[in-house]
Amino acid sequence: MKKEVLVIEDDPDIVDLLTIHLNDLDCNVAAGFTGTSGLELAKSGKYDLIILDLMLPELDGLEVCRQIRAEKNYTPILMLTAKAEDIDKIIGLETGADDYLTKPFNIREFISRVKAIFRRVSMIEEALEPAKNKIEYRKLKIDVEMRKVTIGDEKLALTPKEFDLLVLLATNPGKSYSREELLNKVWGYEFLGYEHTVNSHINRLRSKIENDLNNPEFILTTWGIGYRFNDDE
Repeated sequence: MKKEVLVIEDDPDIVDLLTIHLNDLDCNVAAGFTGTSGLELAKSGKYDLIILDLMLPELDGLEVCRQIRAEKNYTPILMLTAKAEDIDKIIGLETGADDYLTKPFNIREFISRVKAIFRRVSMIEEALEPAKNKIEYRKLKIDVEMRKVTIGDEKLALTPKEFDLLVLLATNPGKSYSREELLNKVWGYEFLGYEHTVNSHINRLRSKIENDLNNPEFILTTWGIGYRFNDDE
């Protein structure tokens, strides 16, 4: 089955180049040339991947990303930008992007990133057996298919990456993951040197699900390694 890809990029030459190679990957491609038109396409269609330029007319890529995620649209986003500073990468990832590629980029690297995202999504779907579609631990309930998390009767608002982190940890209670492993498994690509991004996501996730941050009930720290989900009954 063909993948549906949305490219939001204001440079027609780049759109044409990406379209050619995405077609070779058996993808159908739709294109938006401004932030506004791209956002409308993202809201109105169903896609397997969104390729999003950071510097766009009318609405920049970060705002487009924020609004896509605000719509509870969890389509993977590969962000493209001419900016190479670390802070831009961190902002892009923490806004909800799944991967980040700096212009000018090698087309082989672009293809590798796209394949990695498709592979990660496929692996997650295969790993989530029907029995694991709903996870319960004490007052915490996770509906994986509906991407819904509740504590008691309270519904929690999690970002896509917070949700993915929680699901990965909760489906493997007691298993300790290093920050590098979490980056690779949840973001789908190895962001060497960005382990602090995992820390900030874990801290925000804990602030939403834990009653006492000094004595967490669900997400525990494995000293010298990383994090694990509580496996005590």
